[in-house]
Amino acid sequence: MRPHFAALLALMIATGCTVGSGAVVKGAGSDDLLKLREGPGLNHKIIIGLPDGTRLTRQNCVTNNGKVWCKVFLTDKPSVSGYVSADYLAHR
Repeated sequence: MRPHFAALLALMIATGCTVGSGAVVKGAGSDDLLKLREGPGLNHKIIIGLPDGTRLTRQNCVTNNGKVWCKVFLTDKPSVSGYVSADYLAHR
């Protein structure tokens, strides 16, 4: 197995990031929203805020500055997509 592919596969397994898997926003808090961003990192523009319980479909995940970011789209509105921190995603 190629080293880069093996590392990516290990990252996906460790973060629970499988393409097309269901996820839900968890841990943003009752007074805050998880930011859906245009790209993987805090320096990217915020598209929308997502409250806890928002259903997402997770696509690929990447690491940027030591944090894992996942490309997602809203399950109920697939035309809305972007990146969120994997720290705030739970399996559904």
